[in-house]
Amino acid sequence: MDLYKTNKVYNDRFIYCVLFKYSMSRILCPNCHRPEKACICAFTADIANDIHLVILQHPNEVSHTKGTVALLAKSLRKCQVLVGESFDDEQGFLQVMAQYQPVLLYPSEQAHVLDEHLITKLLNYQPNTQYMPDTRHNHQVSTEDNSKPLCLVILDATWKKAYRMFMLSTKLQQLPQVCLPDHLANAGQYHIRKVAKKNALSSLEASCYALAILEQDEHDCLPISPEHAGKYQPLLEKFQQFNQFQLSFRPGHKTPLEET
Repeated sequence: MDLYKTNKVYNDRFIYCVLFKYSMSRILCPNCHRPEKACICAFTADIANDIHLVILQHPNEVSHTKGTVALLAKSLRKCQVLVGESFDDEQGFLQVMAQYQPVLLYPSEQAHVLDEHLITKLLNYQPNTQYMPDTRHNHQVSTEDNSKPLCLVILDATWKKAYRMFMLSTKLQQLPQVCLPDHLANAGQYHIRKVAKKNALSSLEASCYALAILEQDEHDCLPISPEHAGKYQPLLEKFQQFNQFQLSFRPGHKTPLEET
């Protein structure tokens, strides 16, 4: 018998046995489906968001242990995750387009800064109105019929991959695009993963801030900030704990209590 084939069969069986025993030896959390040691359920919060959140997730992010979409999906009652790169023909996204008035959170050149004036235009848009004026660039951007409820769409990917997703999907490019004000866009606390720029936001932070602005009560005079994000503040605080939890797996990492 060929020695190479013999060794290959043996190695394949060995690897299979090791993986089988490893998976059987680990006890997985029935809720987050992660090993008990890495369970993230303690970092979720039950939040009844008013505006439906749709997360378009790049395939590379699905199994990323440091990703924040799992926390979002388990915390927000109205949250939908669609995985892919191009969404023009994705049935789930086409249903979203038909059911909601989607607004894309993406800092493109055409993006409007989320503020009370923009929200008023989005919420009060009439069916016979064809365009929403863009005061930043002196041109007009088409919007959808506001007889359908608003829906926030975000891209969960690295900056490079998010740009590719945006460029591959004509329907995404045609959506009204919004971005966060600078004091929020630069307030990221995503310390567990390399980001393209300092203080960049995670998908969780960006979604919480955007939803908090869109849903802010007119009687709430305080602006949305990292310290004041309405019903989303508990989740942002849980996210801080999630950061520390993930950092605890790094060799030589000390918790704040150990450093004092």
